[in-house]
Amino acid sequence: MTPLPRIMIEPAVRAALLEDLGRAGDITAEAVIPDDTRAAVAFVAREPGTIAGLGCAAIAFDLLDPSLALDILIPDGGAVAPGDVIARIEGKARAILSAERTALNFLGQLSGVATATAGIAAAIAHTGARITCTRKTIPGLRALQKYAVRCGGGANHRFGLDDAVLIKDNHIAIAGGAGLAVRRARAAVGHLVKIECEVDRLDQLAEALEAGADAVLLDNMDPATLRRAVAMAKGRAITEASGRITPESAPAIAETGVDLISAGWLTHSARVLDIGLDFMT
Repeated sequence: MTPLPRIMIEPAVRAALLEDLGRAGDITAEAVIPDDTRAAVAFVAREPGTIAGLGCAAIAFDLLDPSLALDILIPDGGAVAPGDVIARIEGKARAILSAERTALNFLGQLSGVATATAGIAAAIAHTGARITCTRKTIPGLRALQKYAVRCGGGANHRFGLDDAVLIKDNHIAIAGGAGLAVRRARAAVGHLVKIECEVDRLDQLAEALEAGADAVLLDNMDPATLRRAVAMAKGRAITEASGRITPESAPAIAETGVDLISAGWLTHSARVLDIGLDFMT
């Protein structure tokens, strides 16, 4: 997995460290640990999962002490089992302790996203569908969470409101119909901008396809309806299924022939992966 460039990661990590260090710094570490004390620690997996966020952890340590040495053993995108050593850090103990929680917060949250994504990706691997995320991300962490989705074997949806047109149900209701909304979008945006239209009925789908939508978001359709929708859109538009997707429901949805399955919970509700920072003896 190609890591995100530092310039994209550092602002979020710096903000998290500033939040944690407050106005006086780590008064516990400074009071308890002599300045010249050195330590060696390791990130250790407590449960199975997929890793993401090591770049954030590395920057957290580097910002507090650039002399800290980080050795990554299992990179982002790698699978871990309980007890696996993910990375080792060695250097001044104060800096390690002060950066520990920020590093673990990023690593645990992003690895949780990657792990959740990997679970659905594995469940639909026998089909041609791909799992993708949405804009339902933690504010300020979108780029990182979408990177974590890629670490888990998923694909990214649009990053924001400015890189693709996605006509949702409220747009359609206000505009006066799916077909009209798609035609207005086509007339307004540049030739490189893709247009996707959300539909929850087959008659809406027909309107969107007739108007020339590049992709259709098939929302909350049962597998039988999805199969009909895929047949209607074949060769005309990319198909994306959404609506309460779970690892249990994903296989049946993927088997309908849809191109993509999107799930907002991958980023807004994925459980943190349990990773600890253990001192090495």
